Amino acid sequence: MKKIPTRHLYLLFVVSYFIILISAVFANFFVIESIKADPINIVLNNSLLIRIGALAFLITVVFDVVITWVLYELYQEHTLTKLCCLFRFMHACFMGVAIFSLISIPSLSEKAVILQAVNQFNNIWLIGLFFFGFHLLLLALLLPRPKFLVVLLMWAGCAYILDSAMTFSMSDYSDYEWFFMSFLLIPSLLGETSLAIWFLVKRGKTPKEAYPLQY
Repeated sequence: MKKIPTRHLYLLFVVSYFIILISAVFANFFVIESIKADPINIVLNNSLLIRIGALAFLITVVFDVVITWVLYELYQEHTLTKLCCLFRFMHACFMGVAIFSLISIPSLSEKAVILQAVNQFNNIWLIGLFFFGFHLLLLALLLPRPKFLVVLLMWAGCAYILDSAMTFSMSDYSDYEWFFMSFLLIPSLLGETSLAIWFLVKRGKTPKEAYPLQY
């Protein structure tokens, strides 16, 4: 079977990442926040928005799996690649399960129950993001250069792990949520976007040129 050229894999990663970014931003910061702000009104008058949001999250799951496959194809000779990809795949699985909570919302009629479904979605997703943090830490080890990208990915990985852990372990997490979100959003956005841009710039190089170190 003919192998897909490396430059095409890099490009597929970039396209998949930005599809995930756009879909996740829309679904999380527009749909989820709209439900939390006015749950009854959204369910009664704009249930289509909830379904579109669930579809957007489903799209992120699909392309998360695509990226997992791309990373495995690019770095399959590296010792840590399988573990790295498994952690990302676990994140995709948890997101897929979490979407069930969103799908049920249009059939609900009580504010407390609707918000409980949203909270359940967020909790399941947070478990997935905990594993995603480990994926980023291992991914940083696959890419020993450029150094700034390694640092950003490690920072983002630690931020995801810490935010998920603090959410479940701190009863007063909401009082510090703004701090953890700032600590998380900046490095994750910079790290993952920088990786996509770096892949776009370096798409003509082979994986061995991308990681000279072996573990």
